[in-house]
Amino acid sequence: MEAHRIAEALRREARALGAVAAGIAPADPVPEAALYPAWIRWGFGAGMGYLAQPEAVARRRSPRDAWPLARSVLVTAWPYLAPGRAPDDALGAGVARYAESDDYHDWVAARLAALAERVRAWVPGVHTRIYVDTGPLLERALARRAGLGWIGRNTLLLVPEVGSYVVLGVLLLSIELPPDAPYERDGCATCTQCLEACPTGALLGRDASGAPWLDARRCIAYWTIEHRGPLPRPIRPLLGTWIFGCDICQRVCPPNRKARRMPTLPPDVVPQPLHGAELTALLALTEEAFRARFRRTPIWRARRRGLLRNVAVALGNLGDPAAVPALARALWDAEPLVRGHAAWALGRIRTAGARQALAGRREVEPDGWVRQELDLALAEFDRSDPVAASLA
Repeated sequence: MEAHRIAEALRREARALGAVAAGIAPADPVPEAALYPAWIRWGFGAGMGYLAQPEAVARRRSPRDAWPLARSVLVTAWPYLAPGRAPDDALGAGVARYAESDDYHDWVAARLAALAERVRAWVPGVHTRIYVDTGPLLERALARRAGLGWIGRNTLLLVPEVGSYVVLGVLLLSIELPPDAPYERDGCATCTQCLEACPTGALLGRDASGAPWLDARRCIAYWTIEHRGPLPRPIRPLLGTWIFGCDICQRVCPPNRKARRMPTLPPDVVPQPLHGAELTALLALTEEAFRARFRRTPIWRARRRGLLRNVAVALGNLGDPAAVPALARALWDAEPLVRGHAAWALGRIRTAGARQALAGRREVEPDGWVRQELDLALAEFDRSDPVAASLA
């Protein structure tokens, strides 16, 4: 089978499996790779130290550095919007849309595996490797190089007429295929709505070369997903009610709001709606209930302790006295991480019931960091509105 026919067949088969875009890139270095060491050097990777390992930096120079057999790259974009999802302005839990279904790592990889099988039938002896956000590749740069779309100021790939609500999957091939033309048009033009909407200032804009920059140290998605320990106190109020990821820069993006096509999940992928969920119910999840509900979803990455940490912070930011009983129970959770953030939340709500719960736990709390959080929360009552503090 001729190379150009293989490339055409791969694009066609990927779309038949549910991809909204597919293209071929060479395995050569992409221009964006030259910026990666500076991104690491300036600390924009936050606590994700694995990204800064010398081998990780070197392997991101090109797909061939990641896998020496690579000669061509099939880049695919897959929709992840769940049908029937709660509206973006729903009260309750804020959850990034990509997390509201079966884990995309699994179902996208399965589709790429099917494509790899077809290539092996066409070209006996060909070697392939699959990456779905799991390896040392600059996927968005490769997607632009393969002609799928442009990288917006929010640092996300935007597919023309579709938008940015897509995840990327990459199939490396050991055969040379004719590449698609890179996508050169800047669909953002002069728009800066994502930069203005980001509540933490994580989006830094573009440099002189036109490349967008993001500082993960300010990013809600980093803090609610990747960060494992206590959330810095200055960060907590900025998270609002986001408990896993953040979609603000996508919500305000005009190409998303004006997309002619808004594809949803493939029919065999199970939606797991969570956006707008009642926060106090999530705070009551046991380890067993968390596993049963989230083991097959991206939310599993945060683990129970991380998710409930975020839920407690969201309740503190809402400031609703009705959450005090749930937060008071969370002061007795087995995880110090949950107890400490529940204490912070009760210090934000500052009712008489909140104070009583904090004082009761302070008498028996064995963990030093949690005791510090309890003391700081109790100190908040010295600055309370006397009317609010008298509420039960």
